[in-house]
Amino acid sequence: MREKIRTARRLIVKVGSALVTNNGAGLDHAALDDWARQIAALRADGREIALVSSGAIAAGMQRLGWGKRPHEMHKLQAAAAVGQMGLVEAYEKAFTRHGLQTAQILLTHEDLADRTRYLNARSTLNTLLELGVVPIINENDTVVTDEIKFGDNDTLGALVANLIEADTLIILTDQQGLYTADPRRDPAATLISEGRAEDRQYEAMAGGAGSGISKGGMITKIRAAQRAARSGAHTCIASGRTPDPLLRLAAGEAVGTLLYASSTPLQARKQWIADHLQLAGDLIIDDGAVAALKNGRSLLPVGVIEVRGDFERGAAVACRTVAGEEVARGLANYSATECRRIARKPTAEIEKLLGYIDEPELIHRDNMVAR
Repeated sequence: MREKIRTARRLIVKVGSALVTNNGAGLDHAALDDWARQIAALRADGREIALVSSGAIAAGMQRLGWGKRPHEMHKLQAAAAVGQMGLVEAYEKAFTRHGLQTAQILLTHEDLADRTRYLNARSTLNTLLELGVVPIINENDTVVTDEIKFGDNDTLGALVANLIEADTLIILTDQQGLYTADPRRDPAATLISEGRAEDRQYEAMAGGAGSGISKGGMITKIRAAQRAARSGAHTCIASGRTPDPLLRLAAGEAVGTLLYASSTPLQARKQWIADHLQLAGDLIIDDGAVAALKNGRSLLPVGVIEVRGDFERGAAVACRTVAGEEVARGLANYSATECRRIARKPTAEIEKLLGYIDEPELIHRDNMVAR
């Protein structure tokens, strides 16, 4: 499976806050210079690289003299605003030494949840890569709220991999890779060299949350690998502190953990639907509807038991069992109010109940992704 990484032509590299800021001590310029050197070598080899970098908040905390990460949103956003300036400047200097241009891209989930903005972001990133520019991508922490944030840059890295159909997502962290247990607590834990990204057993092995500087931990990297696999991208999790990790991975060397994609990539539109992190509501469906969705059928109103949330036509909603398990998600053909009126009713009664009929299905299979 390592051959797939050796032959990958488009890669996303994600580096975390602990690496970028040397565990919160301030921007690690030597590390940034080293990554720029490796990325320049990969560019010279004909590969396209986008860099997803954390570190704005941590860098801002250091500039402001804060030793502890604040909880207040306005303080976090202020730190991000201060830190992003230094972060981008440092990357620009590092890449300029190797004759490479960089571009700053700041995203929120709202940018990717809207189809038009999603396509605009995709077009911009593809154009930058074609021009030989290295995009430096981060979450737009200065404006982000709970409703529009990704939550961590592992998730953002996976979504960017899906967005531009990258071959590989490389997540550089302060761990050697994924272990059978948390190596900080279990000395018998062993490193997993390769595995299938969709294998659910890895979530139990992922250990706890991240440090006070970084956010997320190994569990977010496992889930990022699962997301990346939906578009056929493989994920490598490796230590950013080992010598030349990017060059060694690109050469096919068995560094860190490779979580490879084994499923067929989703079509572009369905990938966009699958990448909705915030859903507008839930449709609780009966066993017959669950079976129908698993067989690739559309969702009809008669199979809906309950409608939760307040959403408009076209919103992304989850289809859940009575027990709460998400079995699919898709774009609703009717608003929440209309869904409640036609729930448990046959399609033939939609026009009588609403005064019109837009679509016979509540969610068409072409606008739905099974989970």
